[in-house]
Amino acid sequence: MPLSYPTAAQRAPFLSPLTRGEDTSEARLWEQLRGKRFEGVKFARQHPVGPYFADFAARSRKLIVEVDGATHSTDEELRKDAARTVFLEAQGYRVVRVSNNEVLNAMDEVLTLIREALDVLAPRERGEKGDPSASLG
Repeated sequence: MPLSYPTAAQRAPFLSPLTRGEDTSEARLWEQLRGKRFEGVKFARQHPVGPYFADFAARSRKLIVEVDGATHSTDEELRKDAARTVFLEAQGYRVVRVSNNEVLNAMDEVLTLIREALDVLAPRERGEKGDPSASLG
């Protein structure tokens, strides 16, 4: 029986966002966060929390990072974002909001903000970068 290889469409869900041709602020931030690349913390993309989908969630640290676009500047969207934040915080998450512009033009500052939020939150899981017990065994 001849070998069959997956089609491009079948492989697409497994490719990184930038490889798939997405050049959005979320895709660029995901490249920094995915695969425990950032501080050894596992982030999930589009993680469901109740009726919402968090852009990025570090479940072990109860941190959500939301990337807000231009539509998040209207009064209605700001009210929706506030209600969403209240709900997510009631679930035990800390919410960090950054703009598309910040991700695209100040990635180092965005990563510093996320790093600081992680440092404030729950103790590091065994094996995460910076965990003193990680090198013990």
